[in-house]
Amino acid sequence: MCGIVGIVGSGPVADRLVDALRRLEYRGYDSAGIATLDGGLIGRRRAEGKLGNLAQKLVGDPLVGRIGIGHTRWATHGAPTEQNAHPHATERVAIVHNGIIENFRQLLEDLARDGYSPKTQTDTESVALWVTRELDRGVAPEQAVANTLKQLRGAFALAFMFKGDENLLIAARSGAPLAIGFGEGEMYLGSDAMALAPFTAKLAYLEDGDWAVITPTSVVIRDMDGAVVERARQLSQVSALLVDRGNHRHFMAKEIYEQPETISHTLSHYVDMGAEKVSIRETMPFDFAKLTRLTISACGTAYFAGAVAKYWFERYARLPVDIDVASEFRYREPPMEMGGLSLFISQSGETADTLAALRYCAAQGQHVASLVNTQESTIARESDVVFPILCGPEIGVASTKALSAQLTALASLAIAAGRARGVLNAEQEADLVRALISVPNAVSRALGQEDRIVEIAKKLSKAKDVLYLGRGVMFPIAMEGALKLKEISYIHAEGYAAGELKHGPIALVDEAMPVIVVAPSDELVDKTLSNMQEVAARGGKIILITDEAGAATVGQGVAETILIPQVSNFVAPILALIPVQLLAYHTAVAMGTDVDQPRNLAKSVTVE
Repeated sequence: MCGIVGIVGSGPVADRLVDALRRLEYRGYDSAGIATLDGGLIGRRRAEGKLGNLAQKLVGDPLVGRIGIGHTRWATHGAPTEQNAHPHATERVAIVHNGIIENFRQLLEDLARDGYSPKTQTDTESVALWVTRELDRGVAPEQAVANTLKQLRGAFALAFMFKGDENLLIAARSGAPLAIGFGEGEMYLGSDAMALAPFTAKLAYLEDGDWAVITPTSVVIRDMDGAVVERARQLSQVSALLVDRGNHRHFMAKEIYEQPETISHTLSHYVDMGAEKVSIRETMPFDFAKLTRLTISACGTAYFAGAVAKYWFERYARLPVDIDVASEFRYREPPMEMGGLSLFISQSGETADTLAALRYCAAQGQHVASLVNTQESTIARESDVVFPILCGPEIGVASTKALSAQLTALASLAIAAGRARGVLNAEQEADLVRALISVPNAVSRALGQEDRIVEIAKKLSKAKDVLYLGRGVMFPIAMEGALKLKEISYIHAEGYAAGELKHGPIALVDEAMPVIVVAPSDELVDKTLSNMQEVAARGGKIILITDEAGAATVGQGVAETILIPQVSNFVAPILALIPVQLLAYHTAVAMGTDVDQPRNLAKSVTVE
């Protein structure tokens, strides 16, 4: 993580690489670097901290060359030091990387048998070393990268530059975004259009699984099977000061597809991936071990994040949790325990009801923590400790990537609480962290169900009412699915706990009622599927969201099945978000509504 740029052309690139990186600063970073070829040899300059430190290095020790790559890094594996900063390089290749290489340890073990050893603590270096070994065996650069990509597991974006070849960049994407820019006798590479805006408006976006061979005058793109493919070129409307939709029709679609990268970004802040443990950077004015209760308050989608977190904190940390919507909490005036902890969740950090609830708790002597995307916001400023979600600007009114980032941060905090309270041992913590690390790649695979979801959404768009069911930790996901559908398609939808079906909602079920059941395989899946059969017996049209194991246990009566990757039960709620988001989005598209700015809604509710 977190921003990639590249230039191959005819003029000096060092200063332009740094300028392009400045336009990616909004993504957040803790070190930066660039590499160029000078006389065919790889030269690098890297620095901790802000880009000004890198720029100062280049003043005293400049780089020349007409090809180069650059990177702003948010540390994942290894501390944010100059040694761990990108680009990483061997004598033969330089590389920049966004994302997570999940199997880097296995790669390094294999490489060690041939005498290839890392010099850093990063997962990225395993990729550079693997390509180097391929090159040392006499394999050409293109094939060396192709061979290496087949070994990688995770969600990532990569750019490669090779010793002795001033006319070649190779880029690859699996989950994290990459755009190719077309110039006159020059080509560009960037994490998004903002980085490339001063250079060109002509862009092509790599699709998931693509890798590209880039020269000053050409680009050849291959898919994950190695077949040459064409990706549409388009004119970007972005300026250096704006975020654009990329190759997506709406900001909401773009933000749904950004989630493998944004989840990785959030993880990098809370998880020491090398040590497989949670590492909270913030100074906490409370001790999880001494808490007797946690109070969570939020509004809308953020409330559902808190509802999932309630399950996590109570199960993995044995910490009782009270949760309420902020608009009710502030008037309920509940008694608060002096020195207790209250946590407030808000994407904008300006939600009026949530802010009022925060001020009530502060006045009651509570420690105040907030989970926000805007660290300069009012809620953040009035909190004792701020936990950032770091998902970048979210333009679509209906929240998507902010929710998955909130859940990622909350899952990390629940693990930290579990360790502090002695509920989890080191091995259990490592198991849960590994599950979290697998999420970006699993989300990327879940997005592969989009074509099927489009067809289901066309049918759903004809419904007047939709029922969502979930049990346990999937209950809040069912409520979020219903909220998303209401927000952007204007179809009436309700989310219910599956066990409550016979206590009222089943009266609504008939042949015209779609019922969306969120039921990945877990210890409760059999009970949820039993409820589903009650719906089927009354003619309800069931859309089942599950994994392969869950699908294998289903009997008759399911109209449609949407599969998600099978993952740990701990992180399954994050994966289940993807189909409910895509289903709502494509239903709204089919109905022709204003997806990014639905009627009557605002991105940040700053008045009561």
